[in-house]
Amino acid sequence: MSDPHERRTREAQARLRERGDDCLILFPSTNLLYVSGFDEHPGERHLLLFVPADGDATFLVPELYGEQVRRESWVPDVRTWADDEDPRAAVRDVLADLDVDGGRILVDDTMHARFSLDLRAALPDAEFGLASEVLADLRVRKDGAELDAMRRAGAVADAVIGDLRERDGDVVGSTEAELAEYIADRLTAHGGTGVSFETIVGSGPNGAMPHHSHGDRVVEAGDPVVLDFGTRVDGYPSDQTRTLVFGADEADPGERFREVHDVVREAQRAGVEAVEPGVTAGDVDAAAREVIEDAGYGEQFIHRTGHGVGLDVHEEPYIVAGSDRELEEGMVFSVEPGVYLPDEFGVRIEDLIVVTDDGCERLNDTDRGWRC
Repeated sequence: MSDPHERRTREAQARLRERGDDCLILFPSTNLLYVSGFDEHPGERHLLLFVPADGDATFLVPELYGEQVRRESWVPDVRTWADDEDPRAAVRDVLADLDVDGGRILVDDTMHARFSLDLRAALPDAEFGLASEVLADLRVRKDGAELDAMRRAGAVADAVIGDLRERDGDVVGSTEAELAEYIADRLTAHGGTGVSFETIVGSGPNGAMPHHSHGDRVVEAGDPVVLDFGTRVDGYPSDQTRTLVFGADEADPGERFREVHDVVREAQRAGVEAVEPGVTAGDVDAAAREVIEDAGYGEQFIHRTGHGVGLDVHEEPYIVAGSDRELEEGMVFSVEPGVYLPDEFGVRIEDLIVVTDDGCERLNDTDRGWRC
């Protein structure tokens, strides 16, 4: 079985049988991409993949997608419906052919409500659950091809950090929005596909808002600037944060900033060093958080230490206090502690980490210092 998407589908079917589930029904999403190889944004038309516990999967798609799905997906049974037809009747026909009229049905977690309601109407005797009950555990461990794509995406992000360091003082006078546009252009120039999420450029006091996007504030010499961005390679993202100071030769960022940056850098190191198979996500969070708390900034660390990354930029496992989720080889997640001082500045440092058989590997590794 050479197609990785078909292999994943067969693995999902084995899980369905083990659990006593009858069918998986997917909507345009990263779950659909993961098992079929077909990537499409959600829309108003019925585009569904039916994966029964036994037998072959069936795609039901609008007629205008038929040829595209046949070319881009391994699924051999592709059925279409025309715009002047009732897609709900086509859904009922597929369910009848698959002999799924009850039992337990797992639907895509992100399925739009009206499609879910159509399925409930077509299957009044069924019990419904979420696709993540089966797929999340498969997706959380990345295979070699997935890791290769994420390493390359990480290398692209590293290269852009290098570009920013080289510009240094030339960045001063740019707005956050202009800097975000520059980052997007350089990600593409280095071989990435777009941005994997909306770029965060938080300069000066804006950096104290962890998810500040970017605005019209002008970057001044000596400003700490939180830069959180990524791109995609073969569908898989990078997600990296550095806190840099541009024009530091002209204006010193101050002792308080240097102290906080040292604390966050040490916290990130401690979190990464805690990663190995068998430790829990909560253990990693605790290792990073302890450093920040001991330095007196615990109340200014206002988010979890990290999140899983795969086809989705945020997915399992979540590196959060109290989590007993054991880390396994092949899991990929961020380690990104931060300290945020309102009306002053923020500092965050983030790398993506993959769990290996005896520890971990960083998927991006550009310098974590603040100086350009």
